[in-house]
Amino acid sequence: MGSEEDQVLVEEKQYVRTLVLNRPRQLNALSFQMISRLLELFRAYEEDSNVKFVVVKGKGRAFCAGGDVAAVVRDLNEGKWKLGAEFFRKEFTLNYLIATYSKPQVSILNGIVMGGGAGASIHGRFRVATETSVFAMPETALGLFPDVGASYFLSRLPGFLGEYCGLTGSRLDGAEMLACGLATHFVPSTRLSLLEEDLYKVDSSDPVIISEVIGKYSQQPHLKEKSAYLRRDVIDKCFSQRTVEDILSALEREVMKKPDDWISATIQTLRKASPMSLKISLRSIREGRLQGVGQCLVREFRMVCHVMKGEVSKDFAEGCRALLLDKDKNPKWKPSKLELISDGMVNQYFSKVDDEEWEDLKLPARSNLPVSAIAKL
Repeated sequence: MGSEEDQVLVEEKQYVRTLVLNRPRQLNALSFQMISRLLELFRAYEEDSNVKFVVVKGKGRAFCAGGDVAAVVRDLNEGKWKLGAEFFRKEFTLNYLIATYSKPQVSILNGIVMGGGAGASIHGRFRVATETSVFAMPETALGLFPDVGASYFLSRLPGFLGEYCGLTGSRLDGAEMLACGLATHFVPSTRLSLLEEDLYKVDSSDPVIISEVIGKYSQQPHLKEKSAYLRRDVIDKCFSQRTVEDILSALEREVMKKPDDWISATIQTLRKASPMSLKISLRSIREGRLQGVGQCLVREFRMVCHVMKGEVSKDFAEGCRALLLDKDKNPKWKPSKLELISDGMVNQYFSKVDDEEWEDLKLPARSNLPVSAIAKL
């Protein structure tokens, strides 16, 4: 596994600290040790007046492919759901700290940015995408739901793009990330080392100054002809529907009018995902629209605990078995169909965990926050 220090490398440059996620063979998937170390470093830098801002990047061909759920699944299979849930408790605390951080964070999103990788970056002030960036929240295919505060940031994408990304797990490239606001800048990967050199000379926490430096290397990329971002009329029409069943019916009506490979593929993806995951994900994103980032994380933690406990559905363990462990890519979801899921079953995921020894997520108290952080509360 390597020690905590090895999994997150620290580069100290004058007024800047660069944190390098260092598990390249695992595409920098976040282990419990990495999350603990990041939390410790972010807390220390917030107190350190010599540190003006923090840069986060990944080693190798990914920024971060998500949380290391394999370890969580081992705990689940041994009947230790609480151990698995503690991984998420720590991760969501880190997400909240990043979302409300008093100093700017610059995330260099070169390569894969999925799941927990999005949680460690999208909540921060600056997100630099490149031509190699691939963003996705693929949780519904695993029997989970877009977590790490995704119900906050997905629900704030233009129109109903957040519902589309969250339910289908579709991938967005760097140009699409910039267009929809997941990225704040787009810099070609060949210019990243120059950008970083320039950032290391900055003696300021002023977001305007940092943004100007990144701006010098930024470009306005072109969206590909088949970009989902250019299909927003269909996305908004279909993914604005009230239920998952209504979304599917709307997509099917569109295909009946005029055959369309993209819509057909979207329907197929939804039909392959966990029905329970689709139901709770849609409700989560809808509730997220009206909640601050802290409320989203507290609610998502309740949801993840119910997923871990598996009282309503064991789809998460099954999804991980089918996609990550046995890799037969043939999960047997239970309930197997959307129509077998009652409102009561969905409601259970949003209720307090019925266990006297179990606590809701307690978010750390925050003070002296910048306006950008206060706006998220």
